Amino acid sequence: MNRIDTETRSDKGFYNRSLERALQIMCAFTSERNAYTLTQLTEAVRLPKATTIRLCSTLIKYGFMKFDHASMQYSLGIKLFELGSIVYSSLSLRKTASPFLHQLQVRSGKTCFLGILENDELVYLDKRESPGNPIRFASQIGRIRPPYFGMLGQVLMASLPEDEVDRILQKTPLASHAKNTTTDPYEFREKLARIRKQGYIIEDGEAIEGISGVAAPIYNFTGSTVAAVGVSFISSSVDAKGKEALLAEVLKAADAISQEMGYGGVRGPSVATG
Repeated sequence: MNRIDTETRSDKGFYNRSLERALQIMCAFTSERNAYTLTQLTEAVRLPKATTIRLCSTLIKYGFMKFDHASMQYSLGIKLFELGSIVYSSLSLRKTASPFLHQLQVRSGKTCFLGILENDELVYLDKRESPGNPIRFASQIGRIRPPYFGMLGQVLMASLPEDEVDRILQKTPLASHAKNTTTDPYEFREKLARIRKQGYIIEDGEAIEGISGVAAPIYNFTGSTVAAVGVSFISSSVDAKGKEALLAEVLKAADAISQEMGYGGVRGPSVATG
């Protein structure tokens, strides 16, 4: 089958027939019908047997399906459970953090963010802005940034084992986003060590010119860092005393969310996740 057969252009973009058929196969499984023989599956999705075998073989290779030789039946694979767990964890975390993020925004009067590391990238799970603030920050919910980006990225990377930090920096080398961005790997690792030791970061214009931030890690019941929460503000609008006050509010919010996530320890240095 050539490219024209499998991928066509529509008004909404490119359309891949093979991908659609693979998705049809996976969607054929339900809680009531969680296994099929090849014949049953081809009848359910109304595809040629050869096509079904080819697509199932690919899905099995990547863990989305499995084949039991004893029963000669196909069923869904563990990869879907892993991906579903990631989605559930993210949604659960956002729901748990939501009231505390709102309180942090009200008490601080600043823009507040909640972020995680996912697939070696920083992902913004939630954001709260002051209704009266004329400044709008570009980082929106769902936006993906480099893993080391700004206050949240650095707090999250500080929680990782050193070999994981090395792997991520090889995959996504440090790049300059603002005048104060640290691009030297050695200096960056030293900065992560300081964040890890103190358990928070006060960042000054490292991601966006003229914008500073304060952030801290969120722990789960195992003591692992699962997210970061922080506030951003115009650098010239907050003095040293104001930053200390914002840090206290951020730590208070991080502690409250961590407790809701089952963490029973005393806040200290960021805990490595691996």
